Amino acid sequence: MAGGAVKYRHLSRHSAARQALLRGLVTSLVKHEHIQTTWPKAKEAQRLAEKLITLAKRDNEATRRKAQGILYTLPPPPVSSHSSHHPWHLPSMAVESEKFLHLSRPIVPATASLQGNIAPLNVNIQPQAHHAALCSSLPSSRILFTDLPSKAILSILDHAVRRDINDTQSTRVIGALVGTRSEDGMEVEVRSCFAIPHTENEDQVEVDVDYQKNMLALTLKASPRESLLGWYTTSHELNSFSALIQNFFAAPDTGTFPHPAVHLTITTDPAAEIETRAYISAPVAVNAERAAESCLFIQVPHKVLYGDAERSALTAIAAAKDTEDRSAPLISDIEGLARSIDQATGLIDRVSEWVGGILDEDEEPNHAIGQYLMNALSLAPKVDPEQMESDFNNHIQDVLMVSYLANTIRNQIDLSQRLATATLNMGEKDGENKAADGEKGGDSRGGRGGKRGGRGGGRGGNHNREPREPREPREPREPTE
Repeated sequence: MAGGAVKYRHLSRHSAARQALLRGLVTSLVKHEHIQTTWPKAKEAQRLAEKLITLAKRDNEATRRKAQGILYTLPPPPVSSHSSHHPWHLPSMAVESEKFLHLSRPIVPATASLQGNIAPLNVNIQPQAHHAALCSSLPSSRILFTDLPSKAILSILDHAVRRDINDTQSTRVIGALVGTRSEDGMEVEVRSCFAIPHTENEDQVEVDVDYQKNMLALTLKASPRESLLGWYTTSHELNSFSALIQNFFAAPDTGTFPHPAVHLTITTDPAAEIETRAYISAPVAVNAERAAESCLFIQVPHKVLYGDAERSALTAIAAAKDTEDRSAPLISDIEGLARSIDQATGLIDRVSEWVGGILDEDEEPNHAIGQYLMNALSLAPKVDPEQMESDFNNHIQDVLMVSYLANTIRNQIDLSQRLATATLNMGEKDGENKAADGEKGGDSRGGRGGKRGGRGGGRGGNHNREPREPREPREPREPTE
């Protein structure tokens, strides 16, 4: 700034009107944290905003006076008719430095191949012909998007319900988020999470860092493709302790650097609905003593993912809230299909009633809902009702045939098993009968032998036979001619 005017490199001229315009843009940017303007104006306002950021980092009396000369502020409401001519630009602007701490850019270690992808100053630029080509190279135009599976939400709620409540334990719980990250780092998907023990009071917070490191190493060993994404808590409150934990998870040695750490907050109030928020952070330029416990939380878009099986499970769990004993029986497939059809019919009736009210000019039209309905109808197949009924009947016949064949095969398998069991039982009985017959035959043969022995003994009786005299050997006969 020279002579009360701003030099513009591309315009090569002095312009008090353009200077006032850019100062107004920068003032609105500081106040609302984002502005909507054209690309050339945003490009020129960026230089002035960067100069203001440099002054805010130095934070002394001289830089404050220079910053007061750049920013505008509105005067107090006029107390008389003469005060309406009071100029809008006040040369001496009383502004506290705490209101402009969010102006500083992220402070990260500079590397040759890595660039910071978080900027606390977001500028929304009106679409132009060269908008896509120019904004694709700006880190500030890239937004982190977070996907949250329902099983991770249930795990966090289970952690909150099972926490140990005592005087030294905080009312909130914390844990680590683990998942996958896209190649460009602008979209993350949480796959799992684990709890981290900690104690928190009004003066200090203590986190079990060793437990966090061991659990993270074990989780990454089981799932090598996943990585640390950030942390969660069961409170929407953002304080200095939140900034301290956020800086720990975003640190180069213990966190997600060079990617931003995701901070997920979930409400666990039984009387309110479950609300989730996702944040990333950017460091702020403060003194060295408060650097570790200071950061700017920036809310990012997110969505909860759940499949058909998880949807059915959540529906079954939610059905227990209307009963006194907080229990609900599981329904069969036919009952589930009937409920789904009834729900779809009810939604169609509501949409038809709403569209009819718009046609009758009883309801106000909503272009977003209309576009959504048109997209949904365009995805529906255009089939003749008679053809659809015929296809449905054919499908039912195919299902019945498959069911009949399955029952037939099941009966055949059951019959073959029974026949095999009966054959095995008959074989065992035949073996037992043959063994019994063999034992009887042996006993009878032994008895007959005893009887023969008895008869021999009877013939002999007690009479001893006289020994016979030995016979003389016969002479050999002569052969006859």
